[in-house]
Parts: sequence; structure tokens; C-alpha cells
Amino acid sequence: MGEKGAVKNHLHNNLVFDHPIGFDDDGRLKRTGTVWTASAHIITAVIGSGVLSLAWATAQLGWIAGPAVIFLFSFVTYYTSTLLAACYRCDDPVNGKRNYTYMEAVRANLGAFEVKICGWVQYLNLFGVAIGYTIASSISMMAIKRSNCFHASRGKNPCHMNSNPYMIGFGIAEIIFSQIPDFDQLWWLSIVAAVMSFTYSTIGLGLGIAKVAENGKIRGSLTGISVGTVTQTQKIWRSFQALGDMAFAYSYSLILIEIQDTLKAPPSESKTMSKATLLSVGVTTLFYMLCGCMGYAAFGDLSPGNLLTGFGFYNPFWLLDIANAAIVIHLVGAYQVYCQPLFAFIEKSAAKRFPDSEFITKDIKIPIPGFRPYNLNLFRLVWRTIFVMLTTLISMLLPFFNDIVGLLGAIGFWPLTVYFPVEMYISQNKIAKWSTRWLCLQILSIACLIITIAAAAGSIAGVILDLKSYTPFSTAY
Repeated sequence: MGEKGAVKNHLHNNLVFDHPIGFDDDGRLKRTGTVWTASAHIITAVIGSGVLSLAWATAQLGWIAGPAVIFLFSFVTYYTSTLLAACYRCDDPVNGKRNYTYMEAVRANLGAFEVKICGWVQYLNLFGVAIGYTIASSISMMAIKRSNCFHASRGKNPCHMNSNPYMIGFGIAEIIFSQIPDFDQLWWLSIVAAVMSFTYSTIGLGLGIAKVAENGKIRGSLTGISVGTVTQTQKIWRSFQALGDMAFAYSYSLILIEIQDTLKAPPSESKTMSKATLLSVGVTTLFYMLCGCMGYAAFGDLSPGNLLTGFGFYNPFWLLDIANAAIVIHLVGAYQVYCQPLFAFIEKSAAKRFPDSEFITKDIKIPIPGFRPYNLNLFRLVWRTIFVMLTTLISMLLPFFNDIVGLLGAIGFWPLTVYFPVEMYISQNKIAKWSTRWLCLQILSIACLIITIAAAAGSIAGVILDLKSYTPFSTAY
């Protein structure tokens, strides 16, 4: 940097800004985010449908390993999040060039090949989340119907029903929502999502506590589900799958940099983000421990795969209905938040490849009385509809909530939460190969890779096992 640059930096550091008041150093509107807003965003992003499978996961591992593994995941997530936060700006934590997304951080620190791999993992993960959410919301819609039917017949009717109409209904709703431009950026969407996820998580927790009080004892054992209830091999596979379920509950590294991009400076964004991560991962872990442990204490070996719909609770049925309705509302919005980046990526790539195609680039203006005209893009209409139909179809073919959640957790955990943040941190801080610090980071990465492989294997084994006793399109609960 020349003398001019040094002077400019000196001015910058002394807060005599050489850019217009009201704007940040990159020319964008002044950011206003604080530790509290960032923590709120992270908690909203993390506490989602992952909570629901934690009681089942704890039941596979038992009273010692269950809470220990939840704690381990929270520590790894916190540590790698601080590494990732340090990669928001290149070179200098105060004045370095900003990276606005996870992919940009990978591009700036690692290079083109890693960006390609990161993109594939990220989009595969988002595609999987869309399938997981379709399954979860259909199960919740059925749970409402079943609990009402059960209540009406006073428990005499077993109330079996098929999940397909509910999945198709969810798919139709998502096709409509996916055509709303910038749907994922509506300010009230994340408030609604936060309220809903706290509603159903708290109801799940409350019902667990009530059930323990009713039983008068804490169920479960130190080593988890007993061999006899399941075979020895099943126990091993299910324990692996439980790791995936727990990893899924902590998967938010994808949006960490976007959240960091809302923070004001000084202090440097990475410092604020580290505090926010500590606070939010702490709150989340406490909540997860409570939900997982209370669910397990209430049901022991019989802990259901999805706490609110496994029908461990019949009464009070109206409370279950509220919780399941909250899950559906949350997932309808969350589906869009996760899929919009994928939609945008495909649409940008198509426009780049075929700039002259009217089908891809032309917007047809449709006047709506009382509103701004709606821009209808034919390619967007066709591609997003096909995408939603495809995720719905796969959900109908493989409607196994736990297995899919475990597989998603496994696929996303090592590459996105551990490998890329560790590699970017090593590259940015120029940590020498074979130095103690380098070795420790690599050991962490390899250990997490082993966990990922085990969890993926367990989940795939779970899918195969479920497929043996299953005819496609005819899941009845």
C-alpha cells in the first residue's frame, strides 16, 4: 500500500470517513445490525424442524452419549463459526474487502475449483431441505387431522390416512409462493418463522415435561435403546443416524456470512459475530438439551421419530393442533427461504448462457388493479414449478422423516460447517503446514469427516430398511 493508502486508512480508522454519511465503506446503505439482531437471526435459522427428531436421536444414544453428542456438535459449530466469521473480510478484519455470501468467501480464500464443489454441496443440501420440509409439513398436517379424528371417535377409530394428498397440497402452495419475487426478503417472514418455531418447540418441551410428571419417573437408560427392542446391527445404524439428526439441528453455516453482512462496525464485524454466535449457540443448545432430554425422559425407548406427530400425546389435542399448525406455517416460509438462492442461481446461469432467448429473459407485465404490475417470466414459471413438483414427487416416494433429516445433516455438516471454514481460515491466516495449529485444525476436520460418513451410512441403511416394508405412494400413518 502506498503512502496515500496509508493516510486514507489512518483517516478511516479515526472515523473521519471519506465516503458519504449514511453509507458504509462499500457504498451500500449503513448497516445497523448488533449482537442482538444477529443472535435473533441465527436462533431463527437454527431452531427449526431439527428439534423434532432430537428426542428420537437421544433415545438411540442414551443418557450419557446423547447429551454429550449434542454438546459436542454445539462446540464444533461455535468454533468453526468463529473461523468463518474471520473470513467475512479479506486480509484485514477492519478494512478488508467484504464477502457478501458464503460462496464469495470461498472464492476469495480458496479458488475456483473449491467454489464449484462448495456450490454443488450447497445446492444439493438446499434441494434436500426442500424434500425434508415437504415430508415434515405433510406429517404435521396429518397429525392435526388424526388428532381431531381420534378425539371425535374417543380413541375407537385408529384413523389411518394417506400422506400423499397433504404433500400435493403443500406442493401447490409452494408453487404459488415460489412465483412471488423476493418472497424470502419480506421483513415479516422471519418474525413469523421465529414465533412459529418457538411456539412448536416450546409446546413439545412443555408436553414432554407434563408427560414425565404424569409418569412419575424418568424413562430411558444410560446406553440408549435396548437390544431386543431393536437388533444389534439396527442399534449401530440407528446410533449413526442419530448423529446425522443432531448435525442437522445445527446446520446454519450457509447463512452465517449473510447475517454478518447486516452488522454495523466498529467494533469489527467478526468480533460482534463471534459474540452473537456464542450467545445464540448457547441458547439453542440449552433448548435442544431440554427438548431432546425431556422427550426421551417422557417416552424412553419408544421416543417417536418426530416428537409432535409420533402420537405419544393424544391430549390436550387442541395444543397439539396449534403446535402442528405452527410447524406447517413455519415450513411453508422456510421452504422458500432455502429455495430462493437455488432458484436465483439457476435463473442467473440460464440468462448468462442464453442471453438472446426471450423465453428466459423476457418479463411479461400483467396489470393487477391496485398493485404494481406483476412481472411474469415464463422460464421462472416453468422451472420453479418443475422444481417443486420434483421435490414433492421424491417426498412421496421416500416419506421417511428421520432418515432424510439424518442424511441431510450428514451431507451438510462436514463440508459446509467444518471443511470450508477450516481451509479458509488456514489460507487467510497463512498457517504453516505441519505446525501445531495446522495439525489441530486438520484433526478436527478429519474427526468430523468420520462422523459425517458414519451418519450418512446410518441414514442410508435406515432408508433401505424402511423401503423393505414399503410400497411407493401408499404411506399410511
